[in-house]
Amino acid sequence: MSHLLYEGEVCHKRLIPKVHEFTYPFYLLDIDLEDMASLDSKLLRFNPRDHFGKSDDFLKNVEELLEKFDIVQESVATMRFLTLPRMFNFVFNPISILVLFNKNKMPTQMLVEVHNYNGGRVVYPVKLIHKSGTKYCGSVLKDMHVSPFLKRDGVYKFVLNYTKEHLNLSITLFEENEKTLTASLKTASHSYTIQSARAIFFRHLFLTFRVVTRTLWQALKLRLKGLEFFSPTPQDQIRRY
Repeated sequence: MSHLLYEGEVCHKRLIPKVHEFTYPFYLLDIDLEDMASLDSKLLRFNPRDHFGKSDDFLKNVEELLEKFDIVQESVATMRFLTLPRMFNFVFNPISILVLFNKNKMPTQMLVEVHNYNGGRVVYPVKLIHKSGTKYCGSVLKDMHVSPFLKRDGVYKFVLNYTKEHLNLSITLFEENEKTLTASLKTASHSYTIQSARAIFFRHLFLTFRVVTRTLWQALKLRLKGLEFFSPTPQDQIRRY
């Protein structure tokens, strides 16, 4: 597949204590880690230091991460990294995902990297179970403050539908066994070329700025609806892993 671009929209829907939802356009760069050398674009920049590890060698950072989570590298045939690249040398990545595939080209695990607005970062290892067709599911305990209107603890449940034609991902948050929030990404793919990167760049010229400002605007509306406010802990304000 080499590198791809997935373009579509994200939908957030809060279910309790009050319903609140919004949708916005989004895209992700899908990086084939076996072909890192060809990832060269002045428009959509990928910086390894935006993600886990401290090295400028992204593959070295990945190896260290696999070791940390006791993932045997020989069991991994291919890996792909889904992320939002830098634009104008600026980026905010709410979520990036390293997807691991076995020799049968089936996704077996995701390493989900989550950033918050408090300087915090965590990586969740999510084992994938085949659900049906090209759908895979997994879950993990929440271990970082993300939104001031969500509790720090909970359970994330993921459903991944990932092919070379489309990328669909849904994340459901459960707090105290109650479904609190759903976030879904639905996209279609584009081949990664200079022309497609340029088109994505201009279609989403202010995407990072809009992600940040839109999140703040939605937070204000939730505050006006009277939702309880939760503060981050010191651990939620550091970059873990």
